Amino acid sequence: MARARTILLTGFDPFDGSASNSAGDAVALVASRWSSPIRLVTAVLPVAFAAAPRQLDRLIADHRPELVIATGLANGRAAITPERLAINLADARIPDNAGAQPLDEPIDDGGPTAYFSGLPVKAIVARLSAEGIPAALSQTAGTFVCNAVMYSLMRTVAGTDIRAGFIHVPCSPELAVGTSQPSATIETIARALELAIEVCLQPESLERIRGGAES
Repeated sequence: MARARTILLTGFDPFDGSASNSAGDAVALVASRWSSPIRLVTAVLPVAFAAAPRQLDRLIADHRPELVIATGLANGRAAITPERLAINLADARIPDNAGAQPLDEPIDDGGPTAYFSGLPVKAIVARLSAEGIPAALSQTAGTFVCNAVMYSLMRTVAGTDIRAGFIHVPCSPELAVGTSQPSATIETIARALELAIEVCLQPESLERIRGGAES
């Protein structure tokens, strides 16, 4: 009997004293209105260097998804930003929610310097932009827990047929109150994630798209 087609979509808990996390909130909204015959599994990961990758690995082992999209909050960004690379570095400006604050440490001793995303990141950006949603390609996922999760995710799916990667999203207007940082509504972020899933499930998304960055 063929296994049911499954997609895994994750966000994160609030961190750094915030009351919410737009990534986790958007993932919940996507789940609440999901109507595709493909099964959607969602989860909110802890903002913790050690615990988050372990939880994601368990979810992959339990549900055997064909597609995994992990998402996280990037304060200060105005656009939805699919990440191209996860780097083998943990360097935390602030402690995670478990109190860990690694300084210039490898995520995996002896592991590769970086992993490329398995998502069609340029195609996602093109589709979101065509729909009027601000989107841009980000070259690396930073050095905090989001990057650690992406690195661990790509290491876990290496050599399998699971398509996987990471998308950063802006903060919500509620979190931006009293600051000058840009924001996006949870509705906009959720719609962007739904469109990203659509792109990832289309065979033509494998086509190469010209782009790049000069700096």
